[in-house]
Amino acid sequence: MAKASKEIKCGAEVVVIAGAHKGKRGKVLQRSKDGSRIVVEGVAMGKKHQRATQDNPEGSIVERERAIDFSNVMLAQRFDARSK
Repeated sequence: MAKASKEIKCGAEVVVIAGAHKGKRGKVLQRSKDGSRIVVEGVAMGKKHQRATQDNPEGSIVERERAIDFSNVMLAQRFDARSK
């Protein structure tokens, strides 16, 4: 595990620095066990098809965040200090 992945913890504000969502900011919601992938609030939204159940008889399509690689994000404090 790289040093940067230890710094990025749940609840920290990060900026996406690479990939399709470059420039977006958000809070870290989850980390994978090995720390290589994280879920950032409002970034990498994907659609999940919910199966029909007794509670939800019609089923639905829900938008939720997907995991991105930790190397594509940087802590917001460090990003702001770098851009000054």
